[in-house]
Amino acid sequence: MDWEPGQGVFTGEYRHAIDAKGRLAVPARFRAELAGDAYVCRWLDGCLAIFPRAAWEELAGRIRSLATVGDTTARSFARHIFSSAFPIELDAQGRVLLPAALRESEGLATEAVVVGLLDHVELWPPQRWAQYTAGMADADEFATRLAGLGI
Repeated sequence: MDWEPGQGVFTGEYRHAIDAKGRLAVPARFRAELAGDAYVCRWLDGCLAIFPRAAWEELAGRIRSLATVGDTTARSFARHIFSSAFPIELDAQGRVLLPAALRESEGLATEAVVVGLLDHVELWPPQRWAQYTAGMADADEFATRLAGLGI
């Protein structure tokens, strides 16, 4: 079953601790969508992403359809995503174990900002998230950037 807009939409921003074993408590409102198979990987803009199985398969299909043989950008993107991808499961307390290599690569030590973004969840180091959101603080500049999207 492919992920479709409006189905299992992740929204909101939460701060959660990462324990000494590398476990992150998933926000309660995200747990049902992430129960069962999910995948964590490096993502864009310096964060990690967690995809439920249906959204992961949708993403994999889109990447598969890229002309990776002749396009170095497509190959680089595919390598970036799939070389860092790990299957994850929620434990009985609603936590996921984040692989040490991924935590280290993105600077996630003791805390993460958990951000819902449509079909996936992003995990940001708090300082990096603060810097990113500061870039949206100027309402006029942000509105100008959005104008190009047709919103």
